[in-house]
Amino acid sequence: MTEACHPDSNREITVRIENLTKSFGRQVAVRDLSLHLYRGEVFAFLGPNGAGKTTTLKATAGLLRPDTGTVTICGCLMQREARQAKQHLAFVPDVPFVYEKLTGREFIRFTREMYGVPEAAAESRLAELARRLAMDGFLDQLCETYSHGMKQKVALAAALIHQPRVLIVDEPMVGLDPRTARVTRDIFRDLARAGGTVFMSTHTLDVAEQLADRIGIIHHGRLTALGTLAELRTQAQVDGRLEDVFLRLTEAPPDETAPAS
Repeated sequence: MTEACHPDSNREITVRIENLTKSFGRQVAVRDLSLHLYRGEVFAFLGPNGAGKTTTLKATAGLLRPDTGTVTICGCLMQREARQAKQHLAFVPDVPFVYEKLTGREFIRFTREMYGVPEAAAESRLAELARRLAMDGFLDQLCETYSHGMKQKVALAAALIHQPRVLIVDEPMVGLDPRTARVTRDIFRDLARAGGTVFMSTHTLDVAEQLADRIGIIHHGRLTALGTLAELRTQAQVDGRLEDVFLRLTEAPPDETAPAS
């Protein structure tokens, strides 16, 4: 499927994925995927298990090299200008990574030093993130003592400390309590309102329905649906919730000969 025209062609493209294909041995995880994401949007990337979501996110973040195709972040081609491209983005995996023998504060400081963020600016940002994510009670404890939810909060704060233009998050709500999940949604919307882009993979369809400006559905490695929820309802011929739309659009193998929408 080729990407449909965006309703505002004058908006800045922050993520440009062109004809991305990635295989692992004989298994094709992502096949000829093209996708543009825009400044100021939260984009939800949906698909069944094994559809190619995480592979796409990791290739976008520069953690996997595509077999063919290109990824461009804020005008920087990942294959040629990886360092410059990565300065513009942050990636939070589904299993949050932190250094066990550092405290949360030390891990975030390490991250901000890698990105060259001035200390005063970083401390101000961290104070605000610690308040919103309720991290003050454990931020100075070793990460090895953290629950999954605590690690998720610290990983998110570390990702945001350099104010990325593109935030890539894989299953961001897993392990979060309802209050923190609400705050996280608010943070994503704030980032988009400030001109950033959130590229979010999730199985939590309610979150995607409430939060996303646009939605992409990947099925068997191919982008099979793309648009607003209203546009996906039209494509699926379903007048219901995103769950109903998603189930209709993924109930059969995608038609590789289907015309672009």
